[in-house]
Amino acid sequence: MRRTRYGNAHPRINAMTVTLDARTMPRDLLIEEVARVIFAGGTIIFPHDTSYGLACDPLRLDAVDRIYLQKRRPDHKPLTLHVAGVAELLEYAPGNVVAATVAKRLLPGPVTLLVARPSFISEEITAGQPTLGVRVPDEPLARAILDRCGPLVVSSANASGDPPYRGRGGIERLPEADLLVENGPTRYDGEAAIVDCTRERPLVLREGTLGFELIEARLGIAERHVVKARR
Repeated sequence: MRRTRYGNAHPRINAMTVTLDARTMPRDLLIEEVARVIFAGGTIIFPHDTSYGLACDPLRLDAVDRIYLQKRRPDHKPLTLHVAGVAELLEYAPGNVVAATVAKRLLPGPVTLLVARPSFISEEITAGQPTLGVRVPDEPLARAILDRCGPLVVSSANASGDPPYRGRGGIERLPEADLLVENGPTRYDGEAAIVDCTRERPLVLREGTLGFELIEARLGIAERHVVKARR
């Protein structure tokens, strides 16, 4: 249990958190400050396309632990890997033709691809699951940050059970982090779709911001996850 290693979490953002406003600060200076925090093993809150995310270096498992603690996220729920571009994403799914097709036709965008967890990705990130969720967000600032200091492991910047922060109020409910990057409202006001790319055909596990019909139209073929209703 992470709590036995690190004690109780401080569940809300506080006055010690450094806040940078991407709307007024020069982009190169902001990104270098973000990189400084990430490379030192810190945690950041930054905007991507569907919400603000609490993020860290995936190689710093102590920082991964802090994400779980600050969110009070259950240990059995995995984190998602965010990368700067499609080519980088496919490094985590070599030889996966389905993932290549989905990535090239839907990304950047509000879509998480599930691929087989590569051996070099810790099970601490995937919560012991055999799959890894990977994203290329449809947000230029997020991709610039990821290009400089990614990949990053990310979870939505909210305490477990709270609504995600999308830059429209509720900043006082954000979990603690070393750095907050503010950039106003997110591009989308909804969840990312989830597409399982470990099968012969892409399986849409969650439609999110993109509806199934749009996903199917772009891919040519896709299956929808159906939960059997018992009476």
